[in-house]
Amino acid sequence: MNLDKKRSFIINVLYFGLMVVIVFVLLKYAVPLLAPFLIGFAIAYLLKRPIRFVSTRLKANRKLVAILMVLVFYCTIGLLIVLLSIKAFTAAGDFLQRLPSFYTFRVEPVLMNIFDGIEQSVLSMDEALVASLENLWGEFVNSLGQIVSSLSGRAITALSSMAGSLPGLFVKLLMMIISTFFIALDYDRIASFFVRQLSENGRTIFWEIKDYVTGTLFVCIRSYAIIMSITFVELSIGLSIIGIENAVMIALLIAVFDILPVLGTGGIMIPWAVITAIQGEYKLAIALFAVYIVVTIIRNIIEPKIVGSQLGLHPVATLASLFVGAQLFGAVGLFGFPIGLSLLRYLSEQGTLKIFK
Repeated sequence: MNLDKKRSFIINVLYFGLMVVIVFVLLKYAVPLLAPFLIGFAIAYLLKRPIRFVSTRLKANRKLVAILMVLVFYCTIGLLIVLLSIKAFTAAGDFLQRLPSFYTFRVEPVLMNIFDGIEQSVLSMDEALVASLENLWGEFVNSLGQIVSSLSGRAITALSSMAGSLPGLFVKLLMMIISTFFIALDYDRIASFFVRQLSENGRTIFWEIKDYVTGTLFVCIRSYAIIMSITFVELSIGLSIIGIENAVMIALLIAVFDILPVLGTGGIMIPWAVITAIQGEYKLAIALFAVYIVVTIIRNIIEPKIVGSQLGLHPVATLASLFVGAQLFGAVGLFGFPIGLSLLRYLSEQGTLKIFK
């Protein structure tokens, strides 16, 4: 009996381990390859109801309405993305080109003033020690200047390489747009084809997953909208208290930036505080860093609770899924892993899949 239990345990472990590996490989490699078509299918799904509504109300040909709706969607979204991308690339290139001169005229004088203060305090020391400090400081300033110039050059090179990858990106976008048109024209036919490939039990599970994920995705978006709103209010109050001009607008930009899994609020607040300190405004730098610490602490406390409560997960499970998802798949994993874990919990509670006891 014990041997049968051990054999059954090993088989179950190998089975679930194999399933995890297959899912990981699909998400890591197959999904990026099929991304243009998957995104096209998702967009066609979002446009399905508007297309059906317009064609029914106007008693127009559904395929003609589908073509027009897809055109309007891509023209609107595409125009916004192009304008924002041009603005972002222009601003980034201009900043990187000005970085060496900023260091030479703003940072280096501050460093020299700091060294002069240190030098005045050690004049009573041995002259050999003072000379050694001067040589060491000179080498440090020169090395720092070379590092800044090197970073600026590498960043410009990276932007150039990104510009070189635009043809490949253009091909993917073209595939996505074309696939959206074809899928939108025959969405019901294509969707029913894939559903027919499933067994009766598989169809039941598929519809349960589809309904739950659709509703949960909205819940997840609402949760992060709540978190972003709280972050915006905190930053607005904090930046206003320390006397930052246009505090509300800056807080809004940082709150939107805070959704990114790797950069977050620190991607703006920390460099801002460091540059302010280099310019000699130490009180403002400390105040900015204090605002960042408060916002980060509150964010780490409320995020697992808000997202977890909306998805029906314990805060620890939510925090673990957020961390693992962001580490493995970036922004997609940040949203996908909590939803996936919530889906497994739901299917287990419904008895569709026996996963958790």
